[in-house]
Order: sequence, then C-alpha cells, then structure tokens
Amino acid sequence: MDETTDSSVLLVSRCLVAALFLWSGIGQVTGYDETAIFMTRHGLIGNLLPIAVFIEMACAVLLVVGYRMRFTCLALAGFCVVTALLFHANFTDKAQMFHFLKNAAVAGGLLALYVSGPGRLSFDGLSESND
Repeated sequence: MDETTDSSVLLVSRCLVAALFLWSGIGQVTGYDETAIFMTRHGLIGNLLPIAVFIEMACAVLLVVGYRMRFTCLALAGFCVVTALLFHANFTDKAQMFHFLKNAAVAGGLLALYVSGPGRLSFDGLSESND
C-alpha cells in the first residue's frame, strides 16, 4: 500500500478505538451513580470515577486527532490492563472472561498503534513531515 492509504487506515483505526473509550466515558457520566457503586463493590473509591472518565475521554480525543500518540497509546493500554485486572478477573464467569479478553485485545491494538505511529493524517504526523 502507499503512504496515503496507510495513513487513512491508521486514521480509521484510531477513530474506531477512540469510539470505544468515548462511548464508555459517556456511559459512565450518564450512569454516574451506578458506575460509582460498581467501583465501590470492587474495592475502589467512587471518587476515582472522574479520573477514569477524564482519562477515557481525553485520550479518545487525542487518539482521533493523533496528538502525542505514543504516550496516549501507552496510557490507554495500561488503563485497559488495570481495568481488566480490577473489574474483570473473575475467570469462572464467562461474561467477565470475555470483558477481560476484550480489554487485553484493545491493549494489544493500542500497542500496535504505538509501534506503527499515527500516520500522516494526524498532528504528530504533520509535525514529522515538517521536520
């Protein structure tokens, strides 16, 4: 493939991954009380919820525009691993195992984006082409 096609595919990839985090963040805001109770049941204080929402939504925006991609991908991959271990590590429950594996797969995709870079259709890519 040529560089334009590669960059276009990377843009679509970034948007698809970002959509997952945006949707999750919006769901946590609209169901704030339920999410805080869920966190408390898993041994965390509900006061951490605004931090989680901020991480998800801010990093999703950074993914879409392709700014500070290496940091963003590592931060979100770490977030996925931590949330999988904290909330979905009940491997006797098939639904929780599914969510654990989903988080692991998303972390893997983010690490692939980390390695590939954001492509030229991004703020990071534009700054690289100006160098």
